Amino acid sequence: MDDRTIEHLIALNRAFYETTASEFDQTRGAPWPGWRVVLPHLPPVVRVLDAGCGNGRFGQFLARESASEIIYTGVDSSPVLLERAHAALHDLDASLLEADLLRDPLPDGPFDLVALFGVLHHVPGEAIRRRLIAQLADRLAPDGLLFFSAWRFAEFERFRRRIVPWPADLSAEPGDYLLDWRRGERALRYCHFIGEAEHAALIEASGLRAVMTFCADGESGASNRYSLLHREP
Repeated sequence: MDDRTIEHLIALNRAFYETTASEFDQTRGAPWPGWRVVLPHLPPVVRVLDAGCGNGRFGQFLARESASEIIYTGVDSSPVLLERAHAALHDLDASLLEADLLRDPLPDGPFDLVALFGVLHHVPGEAIRRRLIAQLADRLAPDGLLFFSAWRFAEFERFRRRIVPWPADLSAEPGDYLLDWRRGERALRYCHFIGEAEHAALIEASGLRAVMTFCADGESGASNRYSLLHREP
């Protein structure tokens, strides 16, 4: 994928969230069932980095469901969604940062848990996705966990119906799509489908040990593929 296409797709998704933030927030209130897998693995005190935190619902989930003390850092590029997160996480020890995961430095850490949910399909270019996973793994403390998901949209007809033609003037890699948004104001977003082989390559790029990989969530019970990875002490 060439640099011009990468910049265009990043700008497209930024505009998408500026346009749809309020409607998107309304569809992202409940926790994902797959998140529960991490709870038995958490230490008594958890320093969390939620990369692409959106409205902070993973932080809310940890505050409600975990017996651990949560020290939460959320990073997102949408000021509207960060405002929602600030309101939702007022009872939590939380820091919220407006930053672009692909352009701005990540918080240094170290963190006991780094979460990356609903983000990878918006990252253009396989090399950039691998680099992001490696950078997040570097923020882990010894014995820390990286927990990430990849949206399996291309395997479901209801999402395939939202695919629109790819522009002839943009380069593409296998698995690259544009999807329309049909709630409230119409908008386009760039989404990349990560299949099993690329998912395995992302695990390898992390340099971490895979604890488990599984599918969960959505009407099918399998709309996201997750991996929970461990940094050895």
